[in-house]
Amino acid sequence: MPTSRVITWEVSESKGVETAWIELGGDALRARGRAVGTVAEPYWISYELDTADGFVTRRLQVTAESAEGVHTLDLRHDGAGRWTANGARLPEADGALDCDLGLCPLTNTMPVLRHGLHLASGEREFLMAWVSVPELAVLPSRQSYQHLGHGRVRFVSGDFRSDIEFDDDGLVVDYPGLAARLG
Repeated sequence: MPTSRVITWEVSESKGVETAWIELGGDALRARGRAVGTVAEPYWISYELDTADGFVTRRLQVTAESAEGVHTLDLRHDGAGRWTANGARLPEADGALDCDLGLCPLTNTMPVLRHGLHLASGEREFLMAWVSVPELAVLPSRQSYQHLGHGRVRFVSGDFRSDIEFDDDGLVVDYPGLAARLG
């Protein structure tokens, strides 16, 4: 039976907030969310995320509004390791299983759940299809996740590092330097 959750995070990196309506069932996740940020510029984000079996990203649809205008992204994974953004191939992201929406604590959930890193020992490296906010440019991003103890996972990407706290469902509670769950 699917678990439904609504989570709101204070996003310190953007001096904003994000709320996500999340459905977890079996080994798949569906979510829709809204975020507002004020740094580096004011923006609004709306997104829908859908994963296939194994928490592998199937589709991420995002709309971002800022003083620069409205940007949209339809990011799709074909299940065989190939990606498209608004219909155009993204060969630089080939092999990635997950998207990572910038400043969004929810998208750290998929690789952690897939490998149970919030509950059991292990360390994994991933290639991600990282989406910048609010521009919605898609770039390849190498990331690693390492189990530190029950509910604690070290995240490293380039020079950035943070020890993230997850609940038993694999959803972010506290992501130092980025976001913390409210309520």
